[in-house]
Amino acid sequence: MHVLQSRAKRRGLTEITADVRQWVAGQEITSGLLTLYCRHTSASLLIQENAAPAVQRDLEKFFDELAPEGDGLYEHDDEGLDDMPAHLKTALTQVQLSVPVMDGKLMLGTWQGIYLFEHRAHPSQREIVLHLVGT
Repeated sequence: MHVLQSRAKRRGLTEITADVRQWVAGQEITSGLLTLYCRHTSASLLIQENAAPAVQRDLEKFFDELAPEGDGLYEHDDEGLDDMPAHLKTALTQVQLSVPVMDGKLMLGTWQGIYLFEHRAHPSQREIVLHLVGT
């Protein structure tokens, strides 16, 4: 097991595929299943296209429109106007992913990447737990 530390530079999608691949390559497992778990309630994980940057921009815009920020929109605003929208975005996405590993490599599709989806306006340090089981 490993805890990957990540800090997004901004709100939105940050690709972490290279860091995850590097950790998997250093393990002695050639065939198995990798579980990734984000230990936060205002950030999430996605597997999404990593070839066209417009995909990431459109996803970010969609979620911003789906869970908008605004004064008086939500009861919970303990940490600012982006607090509850961040929780809603996490609830609509996922904090856990599973990726098969074969021949010691992630079995992602050609255009797939693993992303940390930061939902807060001022990103903080995030922890993603990596757990690989197999032979």
